[in-house]
Amino acid sequence: MSAPERIPARRVSDQDLVLLARGELRVQGQIRDASNAVLLCTVTHEGREARCVYKPVRGERPLWDFPDGTLAQREVAAYEVCEALGWGLVPPTVLRDGPYGEGMCQLWIDGPADDAEDAEDAEDAEALGVGRLLALVDAQEPAEGWKAIGFAEVEEGRTALLVHADDPRLRRLAVLDAVINNGDRKGGHLLVDAGDHLYGIDHGVTFNVEDKLRTLLWGWAGEPLTEEATGALEGLRERLRDGEPLAVRLGELITGAELEAVRERVAALLKSGRHREPSGEWPAIPWPPI
Repeated sequence: MSAPERIPARRVSDQDLVLLARGELRVQGQIRDASNAVLLCTVTHEGREARCVYKPVRGERPLWDFPDGTLAQREVAAYEVCEALGWGLVPPTVLRDGPYGEGMCQLWIDGPADDAEDAEDAEDAEALGVGRLLALVDAQEPAEGWKAIGFAEVEEGRTALLVHADDPRLRRLAVLDAVINNGDRKGGHLLVDAGDHLYGIDHGVTFNVEDKLRTLLWGWAGEPLTEEATGALEGLRERLRDGEPLAVRLGELITGAELEAVRERVAALLKSGRHREPSGEWPAIPWPPI
């Protein structure tokens, strides 16, 4: 029997979803720095194999402000919304049964440290990935090509400016986060693969009816949305109408009130034509930020 085919990091297709949903899951280990149970697995189906992350619902820690549904369902809903926007920013994600019951299963994304043969050390790998998107600088204003997030205390009595790149991929992600009401967009939730494709992960704390947006991507706050973003949001608004396949699918994953809140957030973004700004009623930046 020949060895299973490995999936390239950037390839996203219906076959990936079939593999994740129907393949045999084998647990390889646990990612221990996560707040909930996160298991690294391999999934195999009809001669294809990939690594994936499996988050069983039974391993979730209850959250007082997310009493309805599960975090796993919200992760799948975030993927569905991102796909409707057409941006491919969330790795393929499904809800399925597994060795420890129902949970979220998401394609593993290899970073530069995994895939880049010319990355001789961790600094080389960092330079290829997220290290080009976030930085702490000893300055009062961001340099050209960067956006300011805010000042952070790096040691007693000394602060540095936290900045993110003025990158169109991050800008799309900022719009997605505003739509899904992401309460936890940390730097560690950004992945860049060896092909330089950006992904956002960890979307369990999303879709709350109340404003919970906490993110590092405030650099465009108040600025006009791009023409691309406006077009994507208009398409999403149509797909969220009652009876449309996306609306039906989201109705299976989140509550009716949460689905209506998604519609309202999309409508508000289109009406204002601008990126979200912090509300002032909720901490704007997650902690820890990275």
